[in-house]
Amino acid sequence: MRVLVDTNVLLRAVQSNHPQFAEATAAIATLVRRSDSVFFSPQNIAEFWNVATRPVERNGLGLSSDRAFQEITGIEKSLSLLPDVPEIYASWKEIVRTNKVLGVKVHDARLVAIMTVYSVSGLLTFNSADFARFTNITAIHPSSLVP
Repeated sequence: MRVLVDTNVLLRAVQSNHPQFAEATAAIATLVRRSDSVFFSPQNIAEFWNVATRPVERNGLGLSSDRAFQEITGIEKSLSLLPDVPEIYASWKEIVRTNKVLGVKVHDARLVAIMTVYSVSGLLTFNSADFARFTNITAIHPSSLVP
């Protein structure tokens, strides 16, 4: 299976004190161990950087830029990059139009556009409900991969 890892899972996987840390890391490890193709995108990394370097009092992780860069380097070593290509824009436009996507959900639609362009059918995410409207992908909650 080809699976994109959502930013929320990437973030939990670097927060060893978070209640979902073990679930996030185990789910990613399970996908890699069973030889699934596991991906991240530039959008994931931008979103990761945003939350990782944002102060804790503003709902971030409060990491230094050096530490955030280290974590991103780890993601790059473990998962495969789906680079931005022009086709993503056209796919995104069609997805937001046909699904009547509004507001902040535009970011989810862009992940779906990336998945569409690269024929990735699975999205590993803690927010499965956010992706229910998109019928061409399957949202996979990490708990479904952890015994």
